[in-house]
Amino acid sequence: MSVDWTKCNGCGTCVDNCPVVVFELQDLQHYPDSKKSVPVRAEDCILCISCVNSCPTGAVTMEE
Repeated sequence: MSVDWTKCNGCGTCVDNCPVVVFELQDLQHYPDSKKSVPVRAEDCILCISCVNSCPTGAVTMEE
């Protein structure tokens, strides 16, 4: 999966909906206005796409 940080509003919906805790909200240097979702444990992803379906801005996508 990947996160488009220009679309991510830092709401944490993907963090809350991921059953295996792939994401964390972090402060990123180039985006000082809000925290951004970062897939810190991508290797744990079970491909359930809860993060993709729950993201209100379409920032989280699943790569093929």
